[in-house]
Amino acid sequence: MATCLACGTSNRDARKFCSQCGAGLAVGCPSCGAANEPGERFCGECGAALGAAAPQAPAERPLAERRLVSVLFADLVGFTGLSESQDAEETRELLSQYFELARTLIGRYGGTVEKFIGDAVMAVWGAPVATESDAERAVRAALDLVAAVPELSAGLRARAGVLTGEAAVTLGAQGEGMVAGDLVNTAARVQSVASPGTVLVGAPTRSATDQAIVYHEAGVHELKGKSEPVPLWRAVRVVSGVGGGLKSVGLEAPFVARDRELKLIKELFHASAEQKRAHLVAVAGIAGIGKSRLMWEFYKYIDGLSDTVWWHRGRCLAYGEGVAYWALADMVRMRCRIAEDDPRETARLKLRSTLEEHFVEPRERAFAEPRLATLLGLEDGAQADRQDLFSAWRLFFERLSEELPTVLAFEDMQ
Repeated sequence: MATCLACGTSNRDARKFCSQCGAGLAVGCPSCGAANEPGERFCGECGAALGAAAPQAPAERPLAERRLVSVLFADLVGFTGLSESQDAEETRELLSQYFELARTLIGRYGGTVEKFIGDAVMAVWGAPVATESDAERAVRAALDLVAAVPELSAGLRARAGVLTGEAAVTLGAQGEGMVAGDLVNTAARVQSVASPGTVLVGAPTRSATDQAIVYHEAGVHELKGKSEPVPLWRAVRVVSGVGGGLKSVGLEAPFVARDRELKLIKELFHASAEQKRAHLVAVAGIAGIGKSRLMWEFYKYIDGLSDTVWWHRGRCLAYGEGVAYWALADMVRMRCRIAEDDPRETARLKLRSTLEEHFVEPRERAFAEPRLATLLGLEDGAQADRQDLFSAWRLFFERLSEELPTVLAFEDMQ
């Protein structure tokens, strides 16, 4: 008699299905799936033991390799005292805001949050994807994070440490356990000796980033677990584009009394990129008040982000005749890589090539090309309609902004 394993009913030996519940009476092999008669101990097809769990393939050990990475550690100063005077829900909300802020800023600079430990955060650049500017982006993120934390709560400050060197990186890992080695422990020690509101870096990080970031010596420190004292430097401010590009000639004065305005422009830019909506920011003031410097600080910020952003700069005089469309033409010329001394035919070819790259619709290209050529002075504009010129310019940059976040920076030449 064959007993149904589903309902316990006894069935004749020849039966393949239970007469009461319809369940199959044959025993499936856990290894090959072949059907076997009830009571048989081993599979007639592959010899595997029946009733035993299917053999599992041994788990593969995760692969690891040595890579050059930059590690950021940051934590909150004053959080313990603040949490003692707050309700638990308020403390949890504050910590959640801090974690979200850290995750957002680190992500903007291409870093990966490895883990949160209490009120500390660890992030990595160089894994899983490495770039030449990893160390610089890590320091930029640390500076932004330290500057942004006091806005979460009065009396709350952050400190950070950044270290660059070789570490063991687990391939394919995400989150905790992605990076290991002495570099991680040392970076945590560097952060622990930083003063509130400051960012300390080691010698390799400073060497890799000193073209773009100003540093002050922070002395030699005895770090726990290190046999020799470690020299450290304090990151002060960013003074150029990534890698030292477009760095000002000579010393650059500190940027003061305009942090609120710069923060507002940054927030509007990110809102525009996320919502796919344009925002207009007008900066007005007397000559020498710092309009160009504010624009320069914003450009340095944009250039340091991990995502590519198109920056189009147009300048024109604030006086004189025939300058109404100078800034618009300047932007088109820059995007098409047309030099001032390019022959007319060469400039026309560059314009056409750029339009073919970014315009899908032939009708739009046919509308924009002659009008943009007139805007650039490549065609006679005696009969040109100014509204058409502006419409062609606007269409050109609308198509560009569909591909990447775009900034149009208009400046006068006072």
